[in-house]
Amino acid sequence: MNVFFSLLTVVSINCMSCSDSPKIIENPSITKTDDEYNKNKKIQLEKNNLNKIKTDKLVTMDTAIFGAGCFWCVEAQFQLLNGVITVKSGFSGGSIKNPSYKEVCLGTTGHAEVCEIIYDASIISFDELLSVFWKTHDPTQINRQGNDIGTQYRSVIFYLNEEQKTIAEKYKKQLNDEGAWNNKIITEISPFSTFYNAENYHQNYFNQNGNESYCQFIIQPKVEKFKKVFKDKLK
Repeated sequence: MNVFFSLLTVVSINCMSCSDSPKIIENPSITKTDDEYNKNKKIQLEKNNLNKIKTDKLVTMDTAIFGAGCFWCVEAQFQLLNGVITVKSGFSGGSIKNPSYKEVCLGTTGHAEVCEIIYDASIISFDELLSVFWKTHDPTQINRQGNDIGTQYRSVIFYLNEEQKTIAEKYKKQLNDEGAWNNKIITEISPFSTFYNAENYHQNYFNQNGNESYCQFIIQPKVEKFKKVFKDKLK
């Protein structure tokens, strides 16, 4: 594997949620001394500043939509990354609204199994998520990943803006030019339209169903390898 896969060191920053700021009392009770009032006002101003920082942190949240085979596997791996807030399994890129899992499995709706990854861009970047994406599946296989065969299992990146498109296309070209794989990368890079959540039983699947055979023989080995390869990027 070439040097492209060496990930940057990520500085971990805890994300804080926003909350409403209580109002400063401008007319304190006459039973309070000036010192007490000034002290309380100082404390309140400090809280207001903290709330501003919390609010500012929210703008660092971003979204990536990746398809790399079975979404159970993709979800189980990306959940482990520091900076990833939530991962939801679902469908995108198809021709009908609100498809069911059974409909998508028929391979006739045009949807791909994907994961919606919400992440804190101040902790992990889209570039780094892409690097993980390329390295955790075979992007040279057409409409399949291993024994999972069908258009719903295609390798795909649904970009949400022009910046994501540019980065994804640049990385794909770079990997192909450098011959990172024996065969050409065929990953689809398409504009995002709509994400449909998969049924509830698909969400957090590996963590909820770790004793099932598919989890033990397919997902578990991938997760263990993932932990070793990306040990410096885990939560």
